[in-house]
Amino acid sequence: MRRGRTFVLFGGWLTVLAIASVSGRSRAAGPGGAPGGGAVAPGAEGSARQLLPLQGKAPVALLDSPGRPDAAPPALTVEACPADMVEVEGNYCPLVEQKCTRWLDPATKLQCAEFERVASPSHCSMRTERKHFCIDRYEWPNRAGELPRSMASWVEAKATCEGIGKRLCGDTEWTLACEGPEHHPYPYGDGYARDDAVCNVDKPYIWPHPERVYNPETSVQELARLDQREPSGARASCVSPYGVHDMAGNVDEWVVNVSQFGQPHVSGLKGGYWGPVRTRCRPMTTGHEQTFRYYQTGFRCCEDAGGSSGVAPIAAR
Repeated sequence: MRRGRTFVLFGGWLTVLAIASVSGRSRAAGPGGAPGGGAVAPGAEGSARQLLPLQGKAPVALLDSPGRPDAAPPALTVEACPADMVEVEGNYCPLVEQKCTRWLDPATKLQCAEFERVASPSHCSMRTERKHFCIDRYEWPNRAGELPRSMASWVEAKATCEGIGKRLCGDTEWTLACEGPEHHPYPYGDGYARDDAVCNVDKPYIWPHPERVYNPETSVQELARLDQREPSGARASCVSPYGVHDMAGNVDEWVVNVSQFGQPHVSGLKGGYWGPVRTRCRPMTTGHEQTFRYYQTGFRCCEDAGGSSGVAPIAAR
């Protein structure tokens, strides 16, 4: 009797075990017996994740960090100026008093050997103009190691800059890029002393023959005789406080005449060339109209910071 009861209990236990085993397999398989078709059983979650394709995990990790559901993707950095241009941001002073203490040419007073140093060089007695723009690092064609363009007219310079999505610099922009935030007379050294070893300036004057310059039959020979340009960037120290090269000397650079309201011409020349002339930041030659071109005239381009070419403050006509 005891043996029979034991047999019945043992058989009942086997039946319960079999039913539980079948029920567990059914839940894991899901409807229809297809593996993975239903919910993952507790304890099997880690194994199921390992079956997911690796590439399926990557976007989630990039878009959202664990524990940081509100994390935003990193912001993209946008450069204000192209690589071949220099960003200039600062205050242009319309009127700066610069007193020369010693002239190299007392009769003509073009070449100031040294300017008086002031206690507050950044002070401006007039209301300043905030500017933010890009300027070519070198004179056109804006490539280090190449001779800058000469025999360019203002009209040609303007068309060239606009042809590549830029514009001709306003003279106030050019002056700020040259003087720096402390309004120095010269763009190099301490800003007060003239130095022909730093920039391509004060070379002996060669008397030109204009009739040969403009005559197609003699122009090449005459221009070669007069030419004293140097490759852009050849003098590493001839750099303005903002990092613009060759703003003093080498070639005279065309700009839009903004500070004098386009009078007598909308065309102006800044920086001087290689000869014994002004070759500093503030002065501008305004006596040449837009079609004038000569052996020492060149240019560089500007554009608004951020990539928009914009327009010069005075309409270039």
